[in-house]
Amino acid sequence: MTTSEDVVLDVRDLRMRYGSTDVLHGVSLQARRGEVISLLGPNGAGKTTTIEILEGFRMRSDGEVSVLGIDPAHGSEEWRARLGVVLQSWRDHGKWRVRELLAHLGSYYRCYSTDRIQRPWDTDELVAAVGLTEHAHKKIKMLSGGQRRRLDVAIGIVGRPELLFLDEPTAGLDPEARREFHELVHRLADDDTTILLTTHDLDEAEKLADRILILTAGRIIADGSADALSRRIAGEAEVRWTRDGQRFVHSTTESTKYVFELFKQHGEAIEELEVRRASLEDTYMTLVRQAESGSEPVAVHNLAEVNA
Repeated sequence: MTTSEDVVLDVRDLRMRYGSTDVLHGVSLQARRGEVISLLGPNGAGKTTTIEILEGFRMRSDGEVSVLGIDPAHGSEEWRARLGVVLQSWRDHGKWRVRELLAHLGSYYRCYSTDRIQRPWDTDELVAAVGLTEHAHKKIKMLSGGQRRRLDVAIGIVGRPELLFLDEPTAGLDPEARREFHELVHRLADDDTTILLTTHDLDEAEKLADRILILTAGRIIADGSADALSRRIAGEAEVRWTRDGQRFVHSTTESTKYVFELFKQHGEAIEELEVRRASLEDTYMTLVRQAESGSEPVAVHNLAEVNA
């Protein structure tokens, strides 16, 4: 059961207006300690505005927001030290060396303490965690784009944040670096770091997120695990198999029962069995199109209950 101490983010009826234009329309969400949440949505949906309000960089028009128990509009330096932020790109610190910069930034966090006893990463451990050991003494301006992205992540987590905001964190990373980053995210979550991730990479969102929020036109239109979302949107699954060299495909709303009957009837003659549900991309596109067309959303509010 979730307790108030477990709730790291609590947003209720968040609204934002620029002049006469409403950008956010009553956004509500929660995140628990150690949870990884992916915020998805098309460009212009309100993702950046939402994140900037949560980080305390932008004042909201209305609604209630609690981040680590504090209203971001009144967050102190001690509160900010408990957050980590990885933006899409950094382009400063070019004359610093990698290890030198991380050690310098880590020194600031020793000034703050919370009920969780916050300490920064050991510099060499952090450099190794983001895969920059062999580049530790290079000047930052000499790093490649992928290496610089790894450093961006290191800067964001140097103080072992309780809450980490990641904005397109793997942009520019090669497949190996991307995989290492995913392992790092899981490691941070295992250490009770809450992570709010924005990405256009739906495969990445599905791999990393415990829950997925879809924001479009300033409204949350879905909240649930990738599996829960796909099950509610796509009632049918495709069962594919081969038997005696022939390929078969069958659509059903009861794939488990169908597969059981299939093996009961044909046994070991069934080969290359595969059950396909709607992908996250299929689900995402369906929900966004429904929202944009003004049609009735598909039981959005029940999705969080399914995932609970």
